[in-house]
Amino acid sequence: MVGSVAGPALGPCIGGLIVTFSHWRNIYWLQVAMSGFGLVLSLIVIPSVKREVEVIQVNGKEKLSFFDALQKFNPLGVFRQLLRPNILLADVTCGCLAATQYGILASVRHVINPRFNLTTPLISGLFYIAPGMGFFVGSIVGGRLADRTVKRYIAKRNGIRLPGDRLNSGLIGLFVILPISLLLFGWGLQESIGGLALPIVAAVWAGVGLMGTFNALNTYTAEVNPAKTAEVICSKYMVQYLFGASSLAGIVPLIDAIGVGWSFTLLVASDFLGGGMVLLITRFWTKVPGESG
Repeated sequence: MVGSVAGPALGPCIGGLIVTFSHWRNIYWLQVAMSGFGLVLSLIVIPSVKREVEVIQVNGKEKLSFFDALQKFNPLGVFRQLLRPNILLADVTCGCLAATQYGILASVRHVINPRFNLTTPLISGLFYIAPGMGFFVGSIVGGRLADRTVKRYIAKRNGIRLPGDRLNSGLIGLFVILPISLLLFGWGLQESIGGLALPIVAAVWAGVGLMGTFNALNTYTAEVNPAKTAEVICSKYMVQYLFGASSLAGIVPLIDAIGVGWSFTLLVASDFLGGGMVLLITRFWTKVPGESG
């Protein structure tokens, strides 16, 4: 996850540099160049996977009809995964985390900039390094913590491994790290406590908590239904970014209406809700086959 979380930290900084010393349209030319570079790297680095050709018997002939091919793009398989309670709970938890992540990122320009007189895009863009560092550290530490947690449960069950074991590593992020860091971030800004240092430190720890928890949930969704891995992951991202987009659209009006402190208190409540859903998964959908209770 390290590569995917570098963007929120580096993007605003690079964008601030471009806007300060060049024209804002150059941001989009840079994105075109990076997309092309990513395509080249994917063609060179990612190995090709040879798949067996699917043969469908139609009227005794081996051929794939237009409607058979069209069925491969049917999105209903993605929505069907949401009918499974454990997958739905995991997806909604990812949505709560995405709402928190984008709530932090979207509030910077509206709250941090005027409060500390960060008047230029270059200076204000530097603040995003704080959550970006948290994302970076959390993705690494969270992965290692998840691996250790899985090994502990494997030893506890005499060699049996279950997908839900990894979720236990994210509970400290949902119930401890995120609530403390978000409350310090929101109420510190509302009450003008701690200067600029407090929101910076709080944003770092919020990033650690977010990515540490995302690590466990991402792997869980990839493993919980091996026969439908692609559909499960698609359902996760659909719900996750629906929540993230809603947070982007709503966080600034919410701050204007009730204040930054109470706004981030609501985000804490959503993360507690996500933690409760993870506990439900580990309690009712993480069992050895044949085990009761």
